[in-house]
Amino acid sequence: MTAVELLPIHAFVQDRNLVQQGLSNYWGYNTIGFFAIEPRYLSEGAANEMRVAVRRLHAAGIEVILDVVYNHSAEGSEAGPTLSFRGLDNLSYYRLVPDNRRRCINDTGTGNTLNLSNARVLQMVMDSLRYWVTQFHVDGFRFDLGVTLGREPHGFDPGAGFFDALRQDPVLSRVKLISEPWDIGPGGYQLGQHPPGFAEWNDRFRDTVRRFWRGDPGQRSDLAARIAGSSDLFDRRSRRPWSSVNYVASHDGFPLADIVSYAERHNEANGEGNNDGHGENYSANWGTEGPTDDPAILDTRRRVARAMLMTVLLSHGTPMLLGGDEFGRTQRGNNNAYCQDNELSWLDWKLAESPDGRALTAFVTRLMELRRRYAVLRSRNFLHGKDEPAPGVLDIDWFDAKGEIISEQAWNSGEERILAVRRAAAEEDGTLPILNLLLNPTPDAVRFRLRAPRLATRILIDSAAPEAPERDLEGEEVEVAARSAVLTVSVDKAA
Repeated sequence: MTAVELLPIHAFVQDRNLVQQGLSNYWGYNTIGFFAIEPRYLSEGAANEMRVAVRRLHAAGIEVILDVVYNHSAEGSEAGPTLSFRGLDNLSYYRLVPDNRRRCINDTGTGNTLNLSNARVLQMVMDSLRYWVTQFHVDGFRFDLGVTLGREPHGFDPGAGFFDALRQDPVLSRVKLISEPWDIGPGGYQLGQHPPGFAEWNDRFRDTVRRFWRGDPGQRSDLAARIAGSSDLFDRRSRRPWSSVNYVASHDGFPLADIVSYAERHNEANGEGNNDGHGENYSANWGTEGPTDDPAILDTRRRVARAMLMTVLLSHGTPMLLGGDEFGRTQRGNNNAYCQDNELSWLDWKLAESPDGRALTAFVTRLMELRRRYAVLRSRNFLHGKDEPAPGVLDIDWFDAKGEIISEQAWNSGEERILAVRRAAAEEDGTLPILNLLLNPTPDAVRFRLRAPRLATRILIDSAAPEAPERDLEGEEVEVAARSAVLTVSVDKAA
């Protein structure tokens, strides 16, 4: 089953500074009503519209995950308006500076931090979550700044009351739980530190994939770990590869088309002097900043974008795509479009119907079908290269272009970029598909020699030739074009 994750649908308040600039909060991360749908999202103001939407998505085989913001409220800092919680019980609802309790602790960067260590605040959050599951039948939640929700007076704690309450709840322990594993408070980066039952947005995957395909030195060993489900981060306390949510683009930052079209952010329209948003995007324009008609630059951009998509969808973990990336949506270099309720943020469905849009969508569809076809691409367990499903074939292994095992010295070489990842796992019918993911981020074509055993091999997909059908390999080497990836399969019998 596939899932769609919705940006916050809870009722929220417009930011005063945005209104004064003639802008508006488009993303909705300024919640004030945790039990209400934002009225603008309903055509007739009836919550039943949401129920119908969820029911129809379920009928199409699509789960619904809500992005929820329980880390702060729209009341802002102590200088902000009194809208609800501050007037009811400021001391209980918010974390306050111990020696100056009129001031809010600001671990969220929004002015205030909700205090989930307080029993009544925790109860409110739990009641809200259960409401959306029992009344609307949503399938899970993505927790904005999830580290804040796990903060106790001494700091972040994987055994915090919020996490314990979720994992023990008979309703909520059965739905999907995804955390954004950071905030801006002390010790705020906690990737891989959440308890079992949680998946986490993996920004290490995002940044490594971007840097690898940009051609940065020293990325090969880290990319190998990311493709293997980031077991170095998540293989503890009986967690599974699905715990790593793998992505190269999300709502917060460049969409995929801009990652390969802009070297710098262009957020002038946000009214903050282009000082907001991520400063380092690990992006490249490949010769021209922004739009261009140069066919060579366009070819490189498309090739790198497809290679990134292959890396996301063919790695262990839970793949996540930003809506519109499957047909080349752009924000024209704005990497913080939270306040752009206009064409900059909207999905242009005409682009999806363009020749380029249709071609990219078809390529993504093929990748999804391949992931579904071969179980080893979505392994339920971490693979460490210790099991041998066939003689001489490990469950996962890494090679160079010559088909040789990468030495420790080569792993540590910052200038080595070529990588071949081989994975194998028996299917229910007793066959053993052996898949090779061949990655070439260099500006020149590279010939990969496949490792023994010598079996009939098929090329399943090639990011440099996205429309080429599956075909048998002639010979023992696979040519991988510049800045491209190829997936092959050979079939053996399981041991």
